[in-house]
Amino acid sequence: IPAFKYKGVLVWFAAFSDHCSLFPTASVIEAFKNELKGFSTSKGTIHFLTDKPLPAHLVKKLVKARIAQAESKKRH
Repeated sequence: IPAFKYKGVLVWFAAFSDHCSLFPTASVIEAFKNELKGFSTSKGTIHFLTDKPLPAHLVKKLVKARIAQAESKKRH
């Protein structure tokens, strides 16, 4: 699965025949569960249709949360 990395993997992503997925980790999904209402989620995955993509501002928030986690881990 392709991924974006910064001090480790931040998010993974994939496209399937009937949907796309973003994998930002379970803790990030939990933190943004209210903003993700309307999208199908599982423990570590957000599923969305190509004709109803995740809003860019929300993707930015999810990635920034992962960057904050990566920075926090490097400080310990």
